[in-house]
Amino acid sequence: MRSIGSFYVNNDDLNACADLLRRADPERFLATMAAPVAARKLLFPLYAFNAEVVRAPWVTEESMIAEMRLQWWRDVLEEIRAGGPVRRHEVATPLGDVLDDEATGLLDDLILARRWDAYRDPFEDAAAFDDYLLKTSGHIMWTCARALGADNAAQATVMDVGYAHGLGNFLRAVPALEQAGRIPLVDGRAEAVKDLTKEALRRLSSARLARDMIPAGARVALLPAWKTSAVLHRAMDRPSRVGQGALDISPMRSRVMLMARAGTGRW
Repeated sequence: MRSIGSFYVNNDDLNACADLLRRADPERFLATMAAPVAARKLLFPLYAFNAEVVRAPWVTEESMIAEMRLQWWRDVLEEIRAGGPVRRHEVATPLGDVLDDEATGLLDDLILARRWDAYRDPFEDAAAFDDYLLKTSGHIMWTCARALGADNAAQATVMDVGYAHGLGNFLRAVPALEQAGRIPLVDGRAEAVKDLTKEALRRLSSARLARDMIPAGARVALLPAWKTSAVLHRAMDRPSRVGQGALDISPMRSRVMLMARAGTGRW
C-alpha cells in the first residue's frame, strides 16, 4: 500500500484528516479519493469532522461523557464562527479554513441531532426520524456542496440526496443498533420499511431530475451516495434484509458503480 503522503495533498493536517477518514468512514474516503485533488482539500476536513462527531457517542456507554464529547465540537464551531483563534487539532484547525457562518450553523445542528445516538430513547415519531436524517446526512452533504460552489438554488436537491443516503446507511446500521439495545425504527414492520424506502427513492429520483441545479464542481459532494439507490431497492424488495444485515452490494459491484458515478458526475 502506498504511504499517506504519496497520494494526499502535502499538508500534515489534511493527511491526518484523510487517514482518520480512511479508518472511520471508508466509503466516504473512497468517494473523496475519486474527487479532484482541489476538492479533497475541502472534503477531507469536513468528512473527518463528521466521522469524529458520529463516533463520539459510541466510544462510551456514559451519556454524559458522550454529551461532553459532542459539546467539544460545538465549542470548536463557536470558535470558528467567532473568527478568533481555533484550538490546535488535526481536524479542527483545517476545518476553520473551510467553514463560513452558515456552515457552522448547519454543522451545529448536525451535532445536536447526533445527541440521539447518546441515549437509548426511540425517535418520538416519523417526523423526528426524518429530521434526524436531514440534519445528519443532509447537512454534511449540503455543507460540502456549498463549500464546492453550490448556491441556495441547489439546496433542496442536495438535501433530497442526503436524506436518501442517510436512510440507506441507517437501515444498514439497524442490526448493530438493535444489538446495542436501541429501537432504531419508529415502525419496523415490513410495510413501514417499504414506505420509508419508497419515499427516499422518490426524493432521489426528484434530485436526479434537478441535477443541473448543482454546479459540476460541486457534484462530487453527492458521490458518497453512489450505491444508495441499490441499497434502498434491496430494502424495498425484501424488507427482511434490514434485520438480517443483508442490504449491502458486492464489493466488485460497489467499485464498478463508484468508478461509473465518478466518471459521469451522476449519482
